[in-house]
Amino acid sequence: MAQLEANGIQIEYDTFGNPDHEPILLIMGLGTQMIAWSPDFCNALAEREHYVIRFDNRDIGLSTKFDNEPVPGRLGFFLNFALGMKMKAPYTLSDMAADAAGVLDALDIEGAHIVGASMGGMIAQHLAFDHPDRVLSLTSLMSTSGDPRLPRADRDVARHIFFTKPRSLDREVMIDHLVKSRKLIASPAYPRSDEEWRELVSASMERSFYPAGFGRQSAAIVADGSRVERLGRVRAPTLVIHGREDPLVPVEHGIDTAKRIKNAELEIIDGMGHDIAPPLVGKLTTLIADHAAATKTDRKIAKGER
Repeated sequence: MAQLEANGIQIEYDTFGNPDHEPILLIMGLGTQMIAWSPDFCNALAEREHYVIRFDNRDIGLSTKFDNEPVPGRLGFFLNFALGMKMKAPYTLSDMAADAAGVLDALDIEGAHIVGASMGGMIAQHLAFDHPDRVLSLTSLMSTSGDPRLPRADRDVARHIFFTKPRSLDREVMIDHLVKSRKLIASPAYPRSDEEWRELVSASMERSFYPAGFGRQSAAIVADGSRVERLGRVRAPTLVIHGREDPLVPVEHGIDTAKRIKNAELEIIDGMGHDIAPPLVGKLTTLIADHAAATKTDRKIAKGER
């Protein structure tokens, strides 16, 4: 892993595969480090002749932290949800999309296939309508259009993840809390053992533990509001993938995202929740790589090549 400068900040990143192959940029979700894109996931895409880039979003992992910016309190979130008041955020999803574009700049990459999960899908959408020349194709994974009329997260899931605080910052207490968070949103058809979850959470905490970033990124999501109108500007070939059993971002969000983007393809996966379960890596990477390959063929046809 290494660092580069992008959009005026330091970004931690990692790559897999041959730099001469078509690039795929992976953008992870809320409060989640790039290591959530597992080596198996990245290597599967690299084996399909892609140069795979994963990175830590701002304010998380080993990228620049915004320590001088306030962490929005519960009142701001409540006023937004209850009264529709505009959320004040230290930075925006547009800023985070500019970070992603800056990663491509720093690596001297003109355009890439963009894959975003959850909040990363929202950032990927911003890339597609704010930086269309950088996007060879778009894959929006377990994400949303932001339409406020869509079903909300399961109440118990939302309460635990966004409003329940652990009893202390003791390491074991935090691990227990985060394991419960992961299990609440996990794919019901592809369960993992408590030992597997503890190993993943422990590795993440040892690499970086920074709850303030989760709060500021949450504010960026809320402040962004609905992207319905902006998604109408997306012209990149788009694939929307969503789990039918997603309790955090219900499947209706994926359906709506595909509806809002012209000619988008929709793939709903039975038994999938709001995670990338190891048994699903093969299916997901095949969908993404096949989508990228189809767009490459279309570009050749458009240029009159064979």
